[in-house]
Amino acid sequence: MSAKKTALTVLSAALPALLVPALLASPVYAAPTPTPPVDGKGQPPKAPAPPASMSTVGGSALGQPGTQVNLLPGAPALPTSLTGRSWIVADAETGEVLASHNAHWRLPPASTMKMLFADTVLPGLPKDQVHKVTDQELDGVGSGSSLVGIKEDGEYSVHDLWLGVFLRSGNDAVHVLSAMNGGVEKTVKDMQAHAEELQALDTHVVSPDGYDAPGQVSSAYDLTLIARSGLQKEDFREYCGTASAKFPGRQEAGKPRETFEIQNTNRLMTGAGGLSPYKGIAGVKNGNTTMAGSTFTGAAQRGDKKLLVTVMNPGTGGANSVYEETADLLDWGFAASGKVKPVGELVPPKSADTTSHGSPAQSHENNPSASGAGSGGGVGTAFGVAGGVLAVVAGGAYAVNRRWPLGRGRRSRGRA
Repeated sequence: MSAKKTALTVLSAALPALLVPALLASPVYAAPTPTPPVDGKGQPPKAPAPPASMSTVGGSALGQPGTQVNLLPGAPALPTSLTGRSWIVADAETGEVLASHNAHWRLPPASTMKMLFADTVLPGLPKDQVHKVTDQELDGVGSGSSLVGIKEDGEYSVHDLWLGVFLRSGNDAVHVLSAMNGGVEKTVKDMQAHAEELQALDTHVVSPDGYDAPGQVSSAYDLTLIARSGLQKEDFREYCGTASAKFPGRQEAGKPRETFEIQNTNRLMTGAGGLSPYKGIAGVKNGNTTMAGSTFTGAAQRGDKKLLVTVMNPGTGGANSVYEETADLLDWGFAASGKVKPVGELVPPKSADTTSHGSPAQSHENNPSASGAGSGGGVGTAFGVAGGVLAVVAGGAYAVNRRWPLGRGRRSRGRA
């Protein structure tokens, strides 16, 4: 990491309340990673190629395999060390896609799927509601899942549970919240309906927590679209930008309930794993499973520029690769702003869409699963909020004001 990435600006209490936190978490392992398979010559098999034709939602260039970028004079070159199977760099407010690589390749998303879970379920559950957990609610949590440590018969507020989802990527918290939403099956249907409303049509939901499941896929484009929607919500921004928090532990009669500290697994936020915190990071969510590899969607702000980057399944390096490639793309995006011609756009939800964007969108039900996929500035150092219970990065420093694209035929008249 360069020195500029290591520098953090101490967040002033005078920052506007609209400035919002950021993305979350470092790799979340839903299952142990097996020894990589080898071919007949004892070498790892070649990585699968992306489909020759992909969705063109957001623009025809986004449906083409390979890297898509239109550099204008003076624009910096893209980083040369990128290995992600799929990635995208977008302006969080205008929705312009600055560059992409296999943006619509449908791949397993791992725990980045929790962004869709939160964007779907969070608005319907009051954060001060308290729920007593039953053993049945924890029965469906997959083997090897990341957990926050919820116990049967324990009482937890919705606020506690969302901290468990965002900071520790706890599948146990997801299953309890799903039960409160009417059950896992209903929650999956709700998530699928919300994805289609957002026009995240590469996404097929099988499990609400992102646990590896045959047919569960999304794309860098969709995950970025979902993150952009989530960042409109104050609670979503708060949770994904929380660096650490106290979580309820054991309760003994006549004694105050014990608590223990949980930390966000987003290494660009916390600096864990030998990384330096990324200047301007504001969220959002990471994941790591056997089928998906490492995935990450990150939001960051420098000055008045706010970017979203998603990287899926880097082909080299260790646990830090997805963060390092995200940081490199964020650096490039900030440097390239105003010096590239967008290759596409993040489309608005169907309910807000009054223009045509790309070719007609196809539902995932009429499209096969991912080709080659396995089955299945703005901020500073953390500071205390809510009586020291939460340590929030960027405490309200990343409010995304979406300006829906007007469509290619109306660009000359300016933006709404």
